[in-house]
Amino acid sequence: MKFFIKKRHNVLPGFGLTLGYTIFYLCLIVLIPLSALVFKTATLTFGDFVAAVTAPRVVASYRVTFGAALLAASINALFGVLVAWVLVRYRFPGKRIIDALVDLPFALPTAVAGITLASVYAPNGWLGKWLEPHGIKVAYTPLGILVAMVFIGLPFVVRTVQPVLEELETEIEEAAACLGANRWQTFHRVLFPVMLPSLLTGFALSFARAVGEYGSIIFIAGNMPMVSEITPLLIITKLEQYDYAGATAIASVMLSASFILLFAVNLLQKWSRRFAEQ
Repeated sequence: MKFFIKKRHNVLPGFGLTLGYTIFYLCLIVLIPLSALVFKTATLTFGDFVAAVTAPRVVASYRVTFGAALLAASINALFGVLVAWVLVRYRFPGKRIIDALVDLPFALPTAVAGITLASVYAPNGWLGKWLEPHGIKVAYTPLGILVAMVFIGLPFVVRTVQPVLEELETEIEEAAACLGANRWQTFHRVLFPVMLPSLLTGFALSFARAVGEYGSIIFIAGNMPMVSEITPLLIITKLEQYDYAGATAIASVMLSASFILLFAVNLLQKWSRRFAEQ
């Protein structure tokens, strides 16, 4: 007895073709550059690698970069939800203009953003001249790094949370109010579990962008070693000194730390989705 298997004809290319193209594209864009990074770092002995990535100046740059990135992503997670909520739930004059301004950090060149922020927050700038008399110095300090990271990371949170809020119907909130829930209970028990996966995604994207940002930070950071020097700038400095192995060693540490943090965020995101479904 012969069995005939009827093949399904799809309009789109088959699994084999698309999988092959996907693997080829990932290898070309992601895996080959990362493997070159690893191979260049492998030219160092273990002692030289440890000495390169644990130097006091390098450790200080880790602390500034990752600390400011985590704080900036946390700030964006809070205010990004507020911005997305206002854009979705309310109608007001100039709403489309504000909605378009959210995407400005995407379109604005990083160097232009850095020069603009440094000019605005300088001691004689539009905002800096009002902050300076109160002892608040933003430009050329670690606080300036935080401001730049918040600026470039806000759209990631807004654009990931906004579609979720648009899909949430107001009847859900009205039903919660009819059942006796106050505003905090409605947000905590009804809205927040639904927003949490997208919020974690926006947080991770904002953090990743802040960690790797260079152009918009160097103009406002001051770039003082041990104080306001970010790790990407230190990598560029080593490349200019033709210390390619040292630069790739520091870059590999940043890559590993970023991957671990993003992996942890993805686990939290998966857990939050299961929690929301329950």
